[in-house]
Order: sequence, then C-alpha cells, then structure tokens
Amino acid sequence: MRILIVNPNTTISMTEKAAQAARAVAGHGTEIVAATSKNGPASIEGHYDGAIAVPGLLLEIRAAQVAGADAAIIACFDDTGLEAARTLAEIPVLGLCESAVITAALLAQRFTVVTTLERSRVLIENLVVRYGMGGRAKVRAADIPVLDLEDNASGALVKLKRQIELALAEDGAEAIVLGCAGMADLARTLQREYGVPVVDGVSAAVKQAEALVSQGLTTSKRGSYAAPLAKPYTGSMQAFAPESAGP
Repeated sequence: MRILIVNPNTTISMTEKAAQAARAVAGHGTEIVAATSKNGPASIEGHYDGAIAVPGLLLEIRAAQVAGADAAIIACFDDTGLEAARTLAEIPVLGLCESAVITAALLAQRFTVVTTLERSRVLIENLVVRYGMGGRAKVRAADIPVLDLEDNASGALVKLKRQIELALAEDGAEAIVLGCAGMADLARTLQREYGVPVVDGVSAAVKQAEALVSQGLTTSKRGSYAAPLAKPYTGSMQAFAPESAGP
C-alpha cells in the first residue's frame, strides 16, 4: 500500500523528519510518500496559520489520491484541515492528534500531551475533549516555537523534558504524547529515558492507516463527509470548486 505523509507547512526539513518516523514503523510492503505544501506558512502555530495552510494541504492530498495513494496522514498535531480533507478525499485521511490520543488511551488511563506554544495548547486541548479524552488527558505547552525544533542549539529539548517531568510528577501521567510533528524523532529516546510509553502521532497514524487500508475501510461518504455540493467558487479559490454533489 502507499501512504501519503503531507506536511501542511512549507518547511521541508519537517516533512523529512515526519517521513523518516513513518518509514521506521511502516510494515513490509508499505510505501511512504512525503509531500510538502507549496502554499502557506513555514510553521503552524495557532488558528490563523492553520486556516491559511488548508488550501495547499488539500491540493497535495488531491494530487496524491489521483497518483494512487491508499491513505493520507496530515503531519500536523493541530489536525489542520482534517475535516475538509476527509470531505475531499475518497481515501482514509488521518490526523496526528486523533491518532495519538487513541493510541495513548490503549496504553494508559491518564496521559499528558506536551506541545509547543500556549496558543497550540488551547487548540489541542479542545481537540482532546472533542476526541473524548478530556477526562483522561492533560495538555502542557513547553514554550517552544515550532521552528526551534529544527535547531539543536535552541534549547527546545531541555524545555520539552522539563514539561515531561512535570507531567509525570504533577499530572499523574502514565504515558506522554508528543504534541508536534517536529518532535517525531524524539519518541524512542524519551521513552527509554523516562520509562513510560511516549507516543508520536506520526507513527500512531501510520499504523492506523495500514489497519484501515488492509481492512478495505475508508471514510464514509454519507452525511457529514459527503462530497461537497457543486457550486461556483470565485477568485483564487476557483480551483477548489466541487464538480459533483454528495448525498
């Protein structure tokens, strides 16, 4: 099977990091294809960046589906554009936050998501509640700008570890979820250091995507994820105009 890893921001090094994490866990016969959005912000930190990133993300998913991808993973822990992508695509589309908290819930009664900035913490906290894990999970921000994760001299790792230690000491966390795709390469090292499960959303999403594809399952097109209604789109959005209507 072929799984697309699509980075909705435009930083290629983050795409490569996510792709490497995906290939490390992909099963025999699974091809990981990575794509970086060509339109949008260099990093996604909050609602505004996320909204601007969605059109470029959708173009990459549409192109990958035409090229024969069996599933797509949006490599941003904000689950940027996830609902729109599921509406657009005929293939399964997974988000990192949803995949990660589902995985963590199989491993621990209580867990903490450690993300980057406070504005992202609030967004992810809302997602965790939406995914039904509000009573089992806390979300912490490590005060790390996303692009600092690409700079070994930034001190980002020290800040991340501090929040993990506080989560274990104060939250009663039995597992840790890394709340940014830019942290994907740290999961195994941190798991060995702290002796608890450390869940990376990229890896979690890959294994869930493989499971869906191998079972012949895809997103329902009845109701909320039905194909968008055909209508004119104007200006720079003309290329996104639906050609057919769903039920």
